[in-house]
Parts: sequence; structure tokens; C-alpha cells
Amino acid sequence: MSLPRSNQRSGPLAGHVRKGRIYRSPLAATGVLQIGDWARDDLPDLLWPVLTLSELGTSEAVRFVRWQKAVQEDLSGKAEPRFIAECLDGRLTSLDRLATQVPDAKAMVKARAEEHGLLPESVADALASYPLRPAEWLVDREMTSPGREEIDLLARAVLGTLKDGHREAVIKCLYIWSAVQAGTFSTSAEMIDLLRLYPNDPKTRDKADSAVRSMWGAHKVLLVHEDEGHFANAIKWAKAFWGANSMTSRCMRRREFDADESDIEEGIMDLPTDTASNGEESTPAAVPDEGAHLRQLAIDLLSSYVEALETSPAHLYDREQQEVHSGLIARAGRDVITALGARDLWCMEHGAHIIRALVEIRIYIQWMGRQDPTIYRAFQEYGAGKAKLYARIMDELPEEARRPDFEEAIKDLETLSHNDEVIDHRVVDTRDSFAEGKSIRAMAEECDLLDLYRQAYSMASGVAHSEWWSIETHAMERCLNVLHGGHLIPSLSLNPGGNVELARSWVDQLYTLIRISLKILGTDKSAVENAFAWLNAEADEGSSGSGQTDEGGAGTTGPA
Repeated sequence: MSLPRSNQRSGPLAGHVRKGRIYRSPLAATGVLQIGDWARDDLPDLLWPVLTLSELGTSEAVRFVRWQKAVQEDLSGKAEPRFIAECLDGRLTSLDRLATQVPDAKAMVKARAEEHGLLPESVADALASYPLRPAEWLVDREMTSPGREEIDLLARAVLGTLKDGHREAVIKCLYIWSAVQAGTFSTSAEMIDLLRLYPNDPKTRDKADSAVRSMWGAHKVLLVHEDEGHFANAIKWAKAFWGANSMTSRCMRRREFDADESDIEEGIMDLPTDTASNGEESTPAAVPDEGAHLRQLAIDLLSSYVEALETSPAHLYDREQQEVHSGLIARAGRDVITALGARDLWCMEHGAHIIRALVEIRIYIQWMGRQDPTIYRAFQEYGAGKAKLYARIMDELPEEARRPDFEEAIKDLETLSHNDEVIDHRVVDTRDSFAEGKSIRAMAEECDLLDLYRQAYSMASGVAHSEWWSIETHAMERCLNVLHGGHLIPSLSLNPGGNVELARSWVDQLYTLIRISLKILGTDKSAVENAFAWLNAEADEGSSGSGQTDEGGAGTTGPA
């Protein structure tokens, strides 16, 4: 297969294949390149060797090789050699596939595993902490919730495998070693020479590691080609695995490693509040008294949103929806909190971007909530493509114009593109939106928010985009010199801001966004109730305002 020829000759995306406003690398333009996530899809299925090699060390993978040979000899004549070999590739679902066809295999697989020291107590305890796991018979004990030791082992094992490319390759080589012993493995003479001494030859280890990882991916594609449902049970188990993890361990943030242990034990850490020099909570200077509570209220609302998500079971396998929702709500919350710290922004002239962001995000989450769930991945990939484009545009600057930290900024954007350093697979879509170019107005119309778009977003956009009516209103004044004919001149009087009603509306809309998001995500009701118990208590005391409701089932004036 030949690669498509580039038709983009100039600019930051030179060398790409352009179709309309979408740019792909020649390899990505073939349409056959698929970027997998083995950690999400396959690591749970390989949990047994992942845990065992974390405990025993990567060099002890030879024990699995001996186990494979012993089991193959035990099962000789009971099934096709190739089938037996493929079922000893380290996957839990493969062991179940073997046991289904050869019921006697359960006892033999387990006995040989214990004989070769592949089921130490720590590994067995960690495996037994998962419900619905494949090959439950491998560990003959009841499922129990993981304790600190099990969680630490699981975290150490997963992190060690993801960080250590050699360990990853050794685990992925299990299928090769099993096929070699069964006499069913075939490849080029060059590859055989490379793998003959693997992994004991330090001179060829890195090259062999790369070859093994590549062969493993190709072999997986072959199995799917032969049977589209080959990994259906593995995917089902992966979803259960990541879902269980969301309930047995909490989210962690980098800043927590610098926090006191007592703060960490509380679980959800509050967003920072304003503090005076004496350490007491304070409000920004010159904020109107009747609006002084709004910033803290916004902080509390965003903190409670995060708490509700992080104390509710999460879909860590199909994670894009919650990532996009929580990211958009966090962005809106951070904007509102920051703006509420400066009364000068409490006006249409300087606060239009807040209104615009709140309405835009509401349209986004409600429109995406009506689409196929793949829209959330499309949203992320659209942004990643833009990061790749921005990195290349920045890289066009001549050397003499670059500041010392310039290269670091480019690297940051390249990282955010989530593009591979070797295989350029990231597509750049320059259409007007992530939804195949669909305008935000069209999205608003499709999710019944056209009036909100017209009445709030359009006007705020006019201010943000410096439409003349906005400039005339906010930045100009009439010259009073009659000899000048009444022309307009720049105003030297700044807008005093301090519009409490406008600021309060920002908090109301933030709360509306939060409730709509929690509803679309299907967040556990008890987690939501607990996270917002403080607000419900205030509502019971009559502080909830008019109680006007929205699609999310929340009072838009509740927080005020």
C-alpha cells in the first residue's frame, strides 16, 4: 500500500494531505491507521502478569514461560496446539476461553501457576478484590474489598508497567513464547535472530522490546480480523476493572502531595478562598457589600460539583464524557470566580466574556448530551489537533525572536496535541467547530436554546468582538465642542463596574450548568445530595430565591 501524496505545500501543515479544511499526515490519510489505548483496553486483562512481575521483578517472567510449557504438556491432545498456546498469553479472558473448551484445564493451570510461584499471596489478594473478573477460579477465594496493601500493589504494578517499556514488552511477549513452545510461531529469520536471546541480551534488548510491542499490536489486529468479537469479554472486563477502581480509590491531585496529611484524609480539598494578611477570610477590596458573598458561593458550588463527581462511581473506561463535562464546568467556574474577585469586571463592557462562556458551555453540554457519546472524543480530538497546529505556527518564528522559554512552550503544545513522537497521527480540523463545522447557533437551535443564544450569547459576542455599537456605547463619548460638529471621541472615564445583579446572574448560571451537567452524567443522586447538602439547608431557610427551574432540574436563582 502506498501512502497518499501530500497536497499541502506551504504553511505550518506543509507535508499534510488536505481535504477541505481537514489536514492529515500521509500515514493517517491512508484510513487504516488505528491508535489504540492498550492501558485502557488490555492492561486489565493482563492484570495477573502485571501484578506478578511487579512483585517478583521483570526478570522472573521466565516462570511464566515454564508455566506455559508445563500446561501445554498437561493438555497435550485435549485441544489444538495453537488454541492452547493462544490461551496461555497471560490474559484472564484467554484462560476462561481455554477452560470453556477444556474444563480440566482449570485445575492444571492453577496447579502449575502455584508450582512456579506465580500466585503469591499479595497477588492473589489483589486479584480477589475485583468483582466480575475473568478466570475467577484462578484465585480460590471470595471477593473482598481491597485494603491499603492491595491498592498500593495495584497502583505500583500499573504505574510500573506503564513507565517501564521493557516490562510492557516482556508481558506482551508472553503470547510469542507460548506459540514458540507450541511450534506454531512463524516470523522472519531476522526477527527470530533478534528474539532468540530475548530478553537476556542487553545489546539488542531495546530493539527487541520495540519489535515485540509492534508484533503484539499486529497480532491483536489479526485476531480481531479473524473474529470481530475476540476481545469482547476483555473490553467488558476492562470497563468493570476501571469502574471498580473508581469506587475503591479516590482522585488525587499534584498539590495534595504538598498538603498536610489531615487535609488529604478529608478527601475533597476546597478551592482556595480569599484570605487577608492575618490569615482570616476576606473579600476583595471595593466589592459591594450585597455582592461580597458571591465569590465564595461560586467557589463552594464548584467544589461541591467536584465532590459529587469524585464520590460517585465513575466510568473510567468510557471517560471522555465526564472529562469533557468536568473540564467545561471547571473552566466556567474558574472564570466566574476570578471575575467576582474584581468589581471592575462586573459590567457588560468588561464582563461580556463571562456571559459568553457560560452560555457557550451550556449549549455545548446540552447539545452533546443529545448526540452519540463519541462526540466527546471528537471534542477532545478537535482541540488536540488545534494544539498541534498552534505548535507548528509558533515554530515558524525566527530564532532571533524566540525568548528562552519559547521552546518549552512549543513542547507544551506538542504534548497537548497527544501526538506520537514517531507516528504523526493527529488530524488537524480547521473547521469552525468540533461538530464537523456546525455553528454554535445551529447547536443552540437543535437543543432548544436558540432564545438563550439570541438574547445573551449574541450580544455578549458583539461586545467581545468589538462590534461598533459596543465600542460606541462603552468606549466613546460625544465631543461637546460645538465647533467640532458633535463627533465621537474616546472616553477617558472607565466603567465603574460593581453591577451586583449581573454578578449574581453569573453565579446563577454557573449553578445551572452544574446541575445540568450532573443530570446528563447520571451522577449518583446520594453523592449529589451529600455534596450540596449545605445549599439545600440554605434553601430550606428561604434563601433559594424564586426557585425558577431549568432543564437540569435546578433553581436558576437558587445560590443567590
